[in-house]
Amino acid sequence: MEAAGEARSAGPASEELRAEAPGGRRCPSEEEEEAALEVSWVQGFSKKNFGFINNQTVCYPCGNYILFLDIETKKTRVLQCQTGLVGAFAANGNSQVLAFSDRKLNPIIYIYTFPELRKLTELKGSAQLDYTLLAFSFTGPYLASYSSIPEFDLSVWNWQQNILLCSESQPGVTATSLSFNPMNWQQLCFVNESSVTIWHIEKINDEHHLKRNPVKLPDGHRSMSSQKDLFFPVSHREDPYHGPDLPVSAIAGLVGDEAETFMPRNYIKPSMHPTAHCWTATSEIYTGCKEGYVLTIDAKTCSIAVLQQKPLPEHMRKILDVVSYVRRQVQKKKGGKPKDPQKPALFAMAFCNEGLYAAGSEGILFFYHIKGLQYEMKICADIFQPISSLIFSPDYTVLLLVTDQGTVYTYKPAHSGEAVKLLDACSSCFLAADFLTPGNKYCVSVTISGEVQVWFLEDGTCLSKLNLDIEATAMACCPSSNSVAVGTKRGQVYFLDVTKVEAPRVVHRIFLSKFPVLSLHYDQSGQFLIARATEGHIFILDARPSKLFQVLGYAVLADEVLGLSVVSDLKNDLVEVVVLLNVAAVQRARLEIFCLSSALTTDNDKYVNEQGMLNASAIKKEKYDLDYPLSSAVRLKDNIVYGYCTCAPFICKYHLSEQNMLEDPSVFLSEKRTPSNQFGSGFLCLSPNSRWLASAAKDGVLFIYDTFTMDILAQKHCHPYQGGGIRSMVFSLDGKFILVNGENDGALVCLEWKKIKKIEVKEASFHWQSLLAILNKSISNENVVLKSMAEWQFDPESTSGSLPEEKSKEAPLKSSNVEAREEDGNITSLYSASTNEMTWIGQKIKKVITEETQRFANQKKELQMGIKKLRKTIQKMMHENEQVPDIEKLEQQEFNLDVEEQERAQAEAEQEVARVRKEIEMENLANRYLQDVIKRECWDAMCVKGRAVKCFHMACEVKNYPLKERIEEELETLGKVLRLKKIETADPKVQKKNLEIKSETVLSKEEGEEAEEVTADDHASYCLIGSLSSHYGGDTSILYHQWDLHTREQKVNQIVLLKDIIYKVKTAFNKEFDIVARQKEQEIARVKERNLRIREILAQLDLQVEVWEPSLTDDEIPERALTVQDSEIKVEKYLTQQEREKAEMLAKLEMETHLAAVDNERLRALNDMMGGVLEVKKEDILKMDIPPPPFISKPEHVWNDEEKKIFREHEKKVKELNEEKEKYRRALENELKKLEASIQETTQNFDETVCKLSERKVKLEMVIYQEELKIVNLVYALLLDEELDTREAGLHNFLMKKKKEKLKTARTIQTTKNKIEAYTDTYENAIAEEKNLECGFTKEFADVPANLLDELFQLYKHRPKTPMTEMLLDTTNPYGDCSGSAEDHKDALTLLMKAMDELDSPEHMPNDLDPSIWEHFCLARRNKMESEELVKLKAVTLAEMQAFLQGRTDDNEKIKSEIEDIFQELTWLREEKMKLQLNLTIQFLLKQGQVELESAEIPDYTDAILINKSVIEELNRSIMAQGEKKIASMVECKDFSKGIFQLEWEHKKMRMQIEDLKQKARDIVTLPISKDRQLFLTVLNYDSRITHQISVMEQTLGIMGKHIHIDLLHS
Repeated sequence: MEAAGEARSAGPASEELRAEAPGGRRCPSEEEEEAALEVSWVQGFSKKNFGFINNQTVCYPCGNYILFLDIETKKTRVLQCQTGLVGAFAANGNSQVLAFSDRKLNPIIYIYTFPELRKLTELKGSAQLDYTLLAFSFTGPYLASYSSIPEFDLSVWNWQQNILLCSESQPGVTATSLSFNPMNWQQLCFVNESSVTIWHIEKINDEHHLKRNPVKLPDGHRSMSSQKDLFFPVSHREDPYHGPDLPVSAIAGLVGDEAETFMPRNYIKPSMHPTAHCWTATSEIYTGCKEGYVLTIDAKTCSIAVLQQKPLPEHMRKILDVVSYVRRQVQKKKGGKPKDPQKPALFAMAFCNEGLYAAGSEGILFFYHIKGLQYEMKICADIFQPISSLIFSPDYTVLLLVTDQGTVYTYKPAHSGEAVKLLDACSSCFLAADFLTPGNKYCVSVTISGEVQVWFLEDGTCLSKLNLDIEATAMACCPSSNSVAVGTKRGQVYFLDVTKVEAPRVVHRIFLSKFPVLSLHYDQSGQFLIARATEGHIFILDARPSKLFQVLGYAVLADEVLGLSVVSDLKNDLVEVVVLLNVAAVQRARLEIFCLSSALTTDNDKYVNEQGMLNASAIKKEKYDLDYPLSSAVRLKDNIVYGYCTCAPFICKYHLSEQNMLEDPSVFLSEKRTPSNQFGSGFLCLSPNSRWLASAAKDGVLFIYDTFTMDILAQKHCHPYQGGGIRSMVFSLDGKFILVNGENDGALVCLEWKKIKKIEVKEASFHWQSLLAILNKSISNENVVLKSMAEWQFDPESTSGSLPEEKSKEAPLKSSNVEAREEDGNITSLYSASTNEMTWIGQKIKKVITEETQRFANQKKELQMGIKKLRKTIQKMMHENEQVPDIEKLEQQEFNLDVEEQERAQAEAEQEVARVRKEIEMENLANRYLQDVIKRECWDAMCVKGRAVKCFHMACEVKNYPLKERIEEELETLGKVLRLKKIETADPKVQKKNLEIKSETVLSKEEGEEAEEVTADDHASYCLIGSLSSHYGGDTSILYHQWDLHTREQKVNQIVLLKDIIYKVKTAFNKEFDIVARQKEQEIARVKERNLRIREILAQLDLQVEVWEPSLTDDEIPERALTVQDSEIKVEKYLTQQEREKAEMLAKLEMETHLAAVDNERLRALNDMMGGVLEVKKEDILKMDIPPPPFISKPEHVWNDEEKKIFREHEKKVKELNEEKEKYRRALENELKKLEASIQETTQNFDETVCKLSERKVKLEMVIYQEELKIVNLVYALLLDEELDTREAGLHNFLMKKKKEKLKTARTIQTTKNKIEAYTDTYENAIAEEKNLECGFTKEFADVPANLLDELFQLYKHRPKTPMTEMLLDTTNPYGDCSGSAEDHKDALTLLMKAMDELDSPEHMPNDLDPSIWEHFCLARRNKMESEELVKLKAVTLAEMQAFLQGRTDDNEKIKSEIEDIFQELTWLREEKMKLQLNLTIQFLLKQGQVELESAEIPDYTDAILINKSVIEELNRSIMAQGEKKIASMVECKDFSKGIFQLEWEHKKMRMQIEDLKQKARDIVTLPISKDRQLFLTVLNYDSRITHQISVMEQTLGIMGKHIHIDLLHS
């Protein structure tokens, strides 16, 4: 990094300025008087974050610089980022540090301190591409960062210790703002366009963890509707038919993480869109939304509420309505959108003690006084620009208002005044910059949006600003006057008067052409202005205001113009223009050089033609072809040309010859190639004294070369390559300054020489002084004229943002009816595309046309008179043409004398016809393709075509079933299923047979009869099958039983079998249909045969009766729809010439044949004599007639006898003939009736057949619907089974995640417990040490007298007052009582130790105390205080650890509860799955009719189950067997009861005997018996006992005798 401006001498920054020159050449060292550049000042504006670095200074990024602006002095300092464009940015005014990241691979976050601009540390994280947000904590050394794609990591750093505390990833989530809670650094607010998240930083000793707490935002109607948990529904709806109610994720088939977050579109409600936020002193968050609402969020509970405006009094509301109306009207007049101050969309917020300041796109600063959930709003300031940021200074005395248009305002809430403009920068990128004559005091810049700024060169102060409101494309400053030319995209050039730098103004404008102006160049003498436009147009203008910037001429070059440079020869008063062209045919560059002399301004007509184009001979045009393609070229005065090569990073040097190369230019080879070590396209710029050559490219590095040796004098990284590098640069006339502006980074950099050789300075200064000596007179004269020029008036009604045409001597004509074109230098378009203003080229062309019109006025009149005569003659001929017959009429177009126009019209008509024909052909082709697709899918693919059979006399119609031929795959599947079903059917039979063989006689006759009856009933009953398919050609024996469809495979196989049955049923019906269809064809044939006879009879009877002729309709013969009959075509058929000739020839032949047949004499004679037949048939008797005698015309009284006889015979013959005729007529009528009756009978019989077929089809439809209903139920069961499987898989996946979380949480809990145990020991040791210090005080000072010891002990307990920082003492800071971090505790301890210095002073020492003991006492007291503070710190840390443990324990319990819920859900799911497999959907076929019930109530079958009849019978048999067993056991119990009674009687008898014996024993006991008798009675062997006693007594006597004998012997 490098600090510039006032921080140029910073040590670490200056060390990084040394760099290695391209090509491995080292720049000269300082001992060799190395030339070096430094940043003088930087101007620009970025729409990124602003920030206060202290109470008086704001900072903001611009390109690869960070600018520091003093709000009091308006002075600026610069910090440069050498590694590229500045990315994210943040500043902390409390700590006076700033952080920013660079934009490169693996970006780094840099921390700098202010005002030293010293780099503190570099933070290297895991981000690969870029950081989007940075945020400092209010207190403590903490920084939060958020990276962009692909990590999207939220990280928290301790920037003092360069430690990454914690990090968490949010894939795909982009952020708009990020901030710490000023009251608690362990809370972060993370906001994006649609959500708000509160992140808690949990701390356990030295470890930190991020915990996410999302905030649920209300919808657009401010409602907080509780969102359903779609993955875990609250309740399960039981539906016996549709099955369990499953989540939508299971229905959608989602299993993984998508199943947990999936939400249908109709469930999604658009929430509010947060735009800005700020923290309050109570750890709440105020959030502004696009919808105009203000939300309050509790950071602890994440609860949210919508603030509402307090109702205003009636009079205040009326006043506010009036003010709002006035504001809307003012805004409409200014052309902006009307604002609604009642519901603003807030994009910036700032909190203070008094309340909340907020602003948005309306440009109004609002103040919200919030009380509870209501607020009162007032307007503080209106700057009429959209406000993007609001920032308070650290002391909360100044509020910064940042707009999107480059303007920054300050507002002081304590004064409640207007907002004061602090910074008025440009809102778009700089386009160009140049030095204002004389070049050592001021410079001018222009932006793409047309904003012109004047800067003070010494410190970069903006002196003035003028907005042209156009899209600028070029700018240059005139050396001979203080005028500035600005080119536009519409082809206009604006001229500005900058004689007063504080108030620049537009004084003139020239509309050159419709082509955009690409660049503007002045020669050094300021005589000419060369404007380069697109399509090779170069315009030459007089640069002097005294000539009103007259356009002198223009030239058009054939090739693409890449660049242009100007070389002035002041001695010969010549200006050479060097144009670099791109020759597309060859990969080489071409230079075209032409000279401009001062005579061009005085004798202009000699150098230009009538259209304003420069004569090639007058300007001495020369051409030079170069060996390399170049992107830029400059020429020195000694025919030396330097070019920047595009194919390789070289700067090529060429030496051009003196001869004219216009006729046959040869290729010039480069003399020297200097490596540039720059990437991307670049350009060259020559210093005014031609000693320095500057090279700039897309990498943003500026190189300065010596033009003689091509050694690098200096280099400077001015702009980042991420911003497109350098757009343009320019040297000052004295060579001291260089202006460089970037492509897209929005920065304008002013460089000055830090070190340079004295001889270089002298040469540059000498050239500058020499040039000024030449220009001084011209400058003063032209500036006088420039000042006297009137200011250009902008057209307020212009819709295109342009200026009206100037009112001057050379103002263009206002005619707008002349148009022309220029091709190859002839004529071009006169007008611009969007206005009626005429261009300079248009004026020239119109002037030429006007002169030609005046010159040939007489000839024009003669031609007009001739044309009028010719028009009258043609009109007369056309009138005569209307009177002649149609066959002699001429077509209208033949009177058109303009043959070319006629041919053009015919050509256009033919083109239109061709276009329409092509469209029709394409439409026909599309229709044919559609027809082919429909025919292939709906007709050709059908093995049975769809057709119908209709009745003859009834409106009854029967259609067959169109069937597609089953594909091979379907047949294979069907065969596989049939084989499997056959195996499954055969297996139980084999098992049953084996059982019968083993048991041999298992069934009795009765059981066998019952089994036969059950089998017969199963075959006879179709109730359980669910359809009548077997009656209509379907084989239901291959189907699975409806009670056996438990597995998925069985259901799939059943569907295949059902489809096969439906196909067979339809096939069977189609066979019957074909028989009936053939029968109808036969009936129609018979009717036609009978109709022939009927027509003969009707003809003989001479009856005009319509004969009923049946025929097949299109529905019965659908093939007719595929062929088009000629009778169906209503339009006339188009015939070609050959077809017409052939048709005429055939018609002629047919006419000749007909005439020949009519002119046959034999046939005419036969018709005349015998009616056309040679023999009279019986059928012709009705046509016979006896001719009357010839005398019948005579009166009857004049007849003779012969005639009367002949008349009587005639009457007899007539009578006989009439009788024959009547007899024959009756016979024909009877035959006619019989034929008609026969036709009626046969057709009615056929109609009955069709009706029967229709009835059968109705029943068949019922059968098909029955089978399709089965298929639908099976498909639904399969679908439900699949949904259950999906739900189970999703639950298992969720369970695995929760188990992993639980395992992780359990490990964390165990680790935390261990740490707490270890830390508890440390804490207890610290407490013990602190107590030992207090207890050891008396021992340590035992030699001190008692009275002094008590006094010392009181001083030992005394503590100074807790010191407070200045920030906490500041009452304007709303966050004064914020909780401190561990570092704050250390700072507090340091302050406490400083406060102890006063107590340690000797004046507090007790009297008569030794100073050495006092020093020892002070040291002991400090140790005691440090121990106490250490105990407090450890107690806080231990509490944090315990809180962390409690939080993890709660999380563990929550996860445990969720796992239990998952297990419950899985258990329920398995039960439902088992229930679905057992609870089948059975289709019954029931008889139709009424069901009578004894009671009116319908039984409730909800808990009923459906089982097979065999199950009931088996249960009945079991019941009967159990009944027999019960009877047998009852009989056994009865017999056993008899035994019990007998045993009871015997028991009673024995008890009585016992009583008798007991009585006898009592009697015996009462008798008097001695002991010897008792012994005799009780002892069993009484005799042996007596014998034993006697033997014992004898032995005793013997022993006693021995003892006596011994005693006697002793005595």
